[in-house]
Amino acid sequence: MAYDSTNIFAKILRGEIPCKKVYEDAFAFAFEDIHPDAPVHVLVIPKGEYVSFSDFATNAPKELALGFFASIQKIVVQLGLEAKGYRLISNHGPDASQSVPHFHVHILGGKALGRLLP
Repeated sequence: MAYDSTNIFAKILRGEIPCKKVYEDAFAFAFEDIHPDAPVHVLVIPKGEYVSFSDFATNAPKELALGFFASIQKIVVQLGLEAKGYRLISNHGPDASQSVPHFHVHILGGKALGRLLP
């Protein structure tokens, strides 16, 4: 699937759509989810045009991939989630309900999250 530069996360990354920014560096941009599923629900997107985790893992330069996941760790610490726990989720494709065709990771925490799936 080709990257669609008109997707909402691309527009947020370019500053065309406002968001509640949580973190930004050379590798990642993080912002609050507008429909949170936990007291803390932050989305982290890489600074690049990647449709999914598979696209990112296959095509991102090693420096970007390492920097992106290091950024997620920094965000977890910044949010105060490391001690009690958190969940990272990345959806890929229609069966996983990927709703935006831009690779992103959800950070969820701030309460006991329970089972991953019912």
